[in-house]
Amino acid sequence: MKCVVSVADCGRVMNRRTAESQVRGGVVWGIGAALREAGETDPRYGGVPNNDLAVYFVPVNADIGAIDVDFIDEPDTKLNISVVKGLGKVAMVGATAAIVNAVYNATGKRIRHLLIRIDDLR
Repeated sequence: MKCVVSVADCGRVMNRRTAESQVRGGVVWGIGAALREAGETDPRYGGVPNNDLAVYFVPVNADIGAIDVDFIDEPDTKLNISVVKGLGKVAMVGATAAIVNAVYNATGKRIRHLLIRIDDLR
């Protein structure tokens, strides 16, 4: 069973392995942004109490299921001579939006900020 399916339209795919890896990373980043990652600030002193990976929660392999990646793979001849579009952070935006919409469909509450916390659903 797949956890996430992400399909990207990035023109001609120059290196499939690299492109798939970039999309998988973007999906993991999107899941983290929606459900895990929060930069906390100490209101008394202005410091950041979770300023290292020991206490800053990011998704790890055990948190993420399978990610199935595919591409439209149609060259965009009007964009540039190599008919390639940038892939960048496109996967992160889609994954985060899908999670926010899933929360809305499940609870009826539209959350308009990230990180989604359980307190936002009360």
